[in-house]
Amino acid sequence: MFVFFLLMKDKPGILSFLFLWPATFLYRIVVSLRNFLYENNIFKTKEYNMPIISIGNISVGGTGKTPHTEFILRMLKDEFKVATLSRGYKRKTKGFRIVETTDSHFDSGDEPLQIKQKFPDVIVSVCESRTEGVEKLRDLYPDLNLIILDDAFQHRKITPGLSILLNNYNHPIASDYLLPLGRLREPRSASHRAHIVIYSKCPENLKPIERRILSKEVDIMPYQYLFFSTLKYLDLKPVFENKNESISTENLKEFNVVALTGIARSGNLTEFLEKHCKSVSHLKYPDHYNFNRKDIAGIQKIFAETSGNKIIIVTEKDAVRLKSDNLFDDEFKKYVYCIPIEVELLCSDEERKHFDNQIFSYVRNNKRYSKLYKNAYSG
Repeated sequence: MFVFFLLMKDKPGILSFLFLWPATFLYRIVVSLRNFLYENNIFKTKEYNMPIISIGNISVGGTGKTPHTEFILRMLKDEFKVATLSRGYKRKTKGFRIVETTDSHFDSGDEPLQIKQKFPDVIVSVCESRTEGVEKLRDLYPDLNLIILDDAFQHRKITPGLSILLNNYNHPIASDYLLPLGRLREPRSASHRAHIVIYSKCPENLKPIERRILSKEVDIMPYQYLFFSTLKYLDLKPVFENKNESISTENLKEFNVVALTGIARSGNLTEFLEKHCKSVSHLKYPDHYNFNRKDIAGIQKIFAETSGNKIIIVTEKDAVRLKSDNLFDDEFKKYVYCIPIEVELLCSDEERKHFDNQIFSYVRNNKRYSKLYKNAYSG
């Protein structure tokens, strides 16, 4: 029953409120007690003498953690030796693992594999225990400069040196409720643990007055920095190996599209496609969904019944799973494209310099760096 109500509209009705409020009250007590025990050093947390950046949220899915992790990677990977560490959700392996480009999503999880395939020179790892994962990385790579923890805001056994909290513009925490009544993993006050707060998935034309309103809603503290980001959709790439070239987003108006999504929140993508394509048929599946042969057969049937110039568009995360499973018939593979996304900060040049300075200063000034690195950086 709880699952049923979670799939309802974000603002609960009277019936769902009556059913779920007692469970939400108990959940609040448990989460608040856990935070109290960590904050008063009854539950121990570890700090490491190397830069650790955490990227996470306090709501369930859909804030864009992976694109923001990739955004930070692009900033840092050319100057520093970087590793990412995540749980590897829905993988079938256990314990610590270094992700390889040749893995399947069952080996490492779809999001870590997506990152590894986009950044083959970056160390990508998975481990259920973040502390074990950090220590394994430090042992394996003594010259490692930085670890980025993906989806680790609730993993309080580690205190990151820099914590980035994402808040979905379309589903802000200020108007949400704790689980199971809403989608919050923690009370809104937990956002005060973050050093940087980012409103993600904002419209490109976000107005100054909206920014001021959102700043008040998230209750930014004096020591925190607030930024806004949007998703930029890039030219489409074929999912399977074939001779097809990329398709420019400007040319999407020529296509009837079957859009396939197995992500937490697909609203931004479907809105983009409906605006840029001739027509869109959207097939929505749960987040991290593992497609089976019956699913693919149904998708191929719908695509075959679609008229005109047509393609199938999937997200990058879905592309990782679909490519691993290889369930599409050969005759359909040439029509399957993924639409890459990148994060773009909505800010002035001065604000962007300030953001970059927050990230680079933290990493560069950490005491773990060897004298050799510091000498090289100083010229």
